[in-house]
Amino acid sequence: MSSPVNQTDAVFLKRFAIMISFLVVVAILLALLAGSINHQNPSLANPAQEKDITARIAPVGGVYAGDTGRAAMQAAQEAASKAAASQVAYGGTTDGKTIYDNVCHACHTAGVAGAPKVGDKGDWAARLAEGEATLDKHAIEGFTGKTGVMPARGGNPALSDEQVKAAVAWIMEQSK
Repeated sequence: MSSPVNQTDAVFLKRFAIMISFLVVVAILLALLAGSINHQNPSLANPAQEKDITARIAPVGGVYAGDTGRAAMQAAQEAASKAAASQVAYGGTTDGKTIYDNVCHACHTAGVAGAPKVGDKGDWAARLAEGEATLDKHAIEGFTGKTGVMPARGGNPALSDEQVKAAVAWIMEQSK
């Protein structure tokens, strides 16, 4: 019986196997070279990584006890109020219409969640009778009434007391 592979096919298969073996060896050498270069040049660290980690593991609250705790609590409150004051909304403007257009209109134009509509004298009559000081307090601190809910500072904690009062005064003027 004769070999099913003739001479030229055998030569081809031998050369093909040698070429594949050579390419495998080259691929392994390139992989080793790449690993060596990568090991010598460590990747760059993210500069914000340490800040992110610190923020992630920061305590959510604190335990304050005695006079030392009271002083620490007051210092933390002062720092928080300074941080909040530095981020006053809308550049600190006290134009009531500007604040209304940016915050208040979302609820007080359509009457969302029982909010009285600006300009509707029936919606505002009882509220105006309570006085501006009461309306200011409800707008600053928030209020849950019989007919609806007013979130503190209209839902924007960056508003200052003066800005909220200016918006309340503007709304009252439009609703008389």
